[in-house]
Amino acid sequence: MSALTWAVAAVVTDGAGRVLLCRQGRGERRYALPGGRLCRPESPVPAVLRDIRAETGWEIEVLDLVGLYHVAQPAAGPAPAGRAGPLPDVLVHVFRARAIGARPAGEPLAGCRLSWHDPADLPAALTPTTRAALADALAGRSGVLVDCPAPAGPAPGQRSRQPADRRAGDGHSGADAPARH
Repeated sequence: MSALTWAVAAVVTDGAGRVLLCRQGRGERRYALPGGRLCRPESPVPAVLRDIRAETGWEIEVLDLVGLYHVAQPAAGPAPAGRAGPLPDVLVHVFRARAIGARPAGEPLAGCRLSWHDPADLPAALTPTTRAALADALAGRSGVLVDCPAPAGPAPGQRSRQPADRRAGDGHSGADAPARH
């Protein structure tokens, strides 16, 4: 069993119903939900408010928990360059949120290219966790538990969905990898 990194992300919508996505780095990177790692001893709701504000500049209102998304790293193979061991598994708390105001309250972090997307016209280059969470959020689901493939794992459509026994309450870079999803 590998180490576990806790992360938060949000499906942030604006008044027009568009979804905010972040594309990090250069080249042909995939789009991801904004978010980041949980810092100890922080709980998920304050973490997602902090991370979304820091990464995007937007203040948000958290509406509910879409679900928990587990990204298991491949068990076999060499460690990535620059790492002494395998990447940790990531457990992402994904929330449904609404942007507050007509424009960001602050400056976004460098390196994240933000863009708003109509849910009917999402980019094809989405991370597996982003694809799963968007499908759940846009379908109105809450409290789902999902095992997502690792970034180099099976195709995005190959995931197992286990509905939660009950809807999770309002306790809540996002991540497909430890630093970012």
